[in-house]
Amino acid sequence: MPSIRMISLYSCIGIVFLSGSLPLAGGATEIRPFAGDETQPQIHLIAQSPSSTSIRNIRAHRHKNYTRVVLDLTRSVHPAPQEHQTATTFELELPNTKFANPAVTKSRTDSLPLQLDLSTTSSGSILLSIPIEGWKRYKWYVLKNPARIVLDLYPITEASSLARAPDSSIPASPVVPPPTPPPPVIKKDLVIVIDPGHGGKDPGALGRKGTREKDVVLHVANHLRDLLAKESSTKVFMTRETDVFIELEDRATFANTHKADLFVSIHINSHSQSSVKGLEFYHFGEASDPRALAVAARENGTPLEKNAAPWQFILADKLNDKKIDDSRELAWTTKNSLVKFLDTFYKIKDHGIKTAPFFVLRMTTMPAILAEIAFISNPTEEKLLQSSTYQKRVAEGIFKGLQTYITPLQTASR
Repeated sequence: MPSIRMISLYSCIGIVFLSGSLPLAGGATEIRPFAGDETQPQIHLIAQSPSSTSIRNIRAHRHKNYTRVVLDLTRSVHPAPQEHQTATTFELELPNTKFANPAVTKSRTDSLPLQLDLSTTSSGSILLSIPIEGWKRYKWYVLKNPARIVLDLYPITEASSLARAPDSSIPASPVVPPPTPPPPVIKKDLVIVIDPGHGGKDPGALGRKGTREKDVVLHVANHLRDLLAKESSTKVFMTRETDVFIELEDRATFANTHKADLFVSIHINSHSQSSVKGLEFYHFGEASDPRALAVAARENGTPLEKNAAPWQFILADKLNDKKIDDSRELAWTTKNSLVKFLDTFYKIKDHGIKTAPFFVLRMTTMPAILAEIAFISNPTEEKLLQSSTYQKRVAEGIFKGLQTYITPLQTASR
């Protein structure tokens, strides 16, 4: 046996994901049935180099129609993962991969809603194994920015088990008409709060041609509001609709008071080097790099040194785990849609998804993201930001991402 260590993981950790709406960067291109009766020879990849990828987090959530398992990685797996299926087990092998630290496995021992085994092989791979009993079909993806592997498992429905032939030893019961089902419970409209950054006495970042961040983000936010307002099951609120100054705490309080389901804060970046351009999305967390911390310090309106250590204790608060996971998925989905849409018109630099201790994201109680839609310090992008066409396209790209993210939420609530 190649396994030298086995870990069983159970129970539940929450995150809302999109079924079938994520773009495939690798892995399965279709939903595949489990073979069940077929037994295939073991397949193991031989690592050609020392481990270069680490699993930094393991999480899963049982949705209405499927269960999703996610392995968060430090970088993409190379070569690509290989799947293998026996009569009793589905296996996915990750070459040149290791655990980021022992806490990754120990902290998740009782935290997943299915049986899942992870083993380290002598060839430098990690083998993910799941018993196929109870599962009907599956699909998996290799995703980037951030790097991760997503596995969706579709259970055998209760209807299948009820369709079995009745036991002849048990006398038949008289036919009783089924009770009239209760009327479906319609969830309230999905509430989205849009937060145009800065305003009033706070102009935000300034371009060399005099462009002000506070003006551009308000225009983009207005366009986004108008697009979302056309959705019949969505309510939209804005933290500011005019050029007024609002404290960060009041923005978060506004979203919490309106019981928002999503919070989207729109900003524009700046850099000391005018050649730097592109867009990036943030969700709350420990700063992913020094520049992310600098961006948070600027948006928080506080000195850089005050945005580091005092925030770190928050990350240990397990009450924030689900919100952070949901925010990560919201940021990933929205950013990808925006980049894909803008790429049809412009040459876009994608800086990916980052984490930073933004005050306004920390204080909200719902999934929250902050979009830095361009660099106002870059002459080319400042010119674009002055264009109403570009502002509308940014709003439309964000709208498409939000639409992709919320569709399963609205469907599940009906």
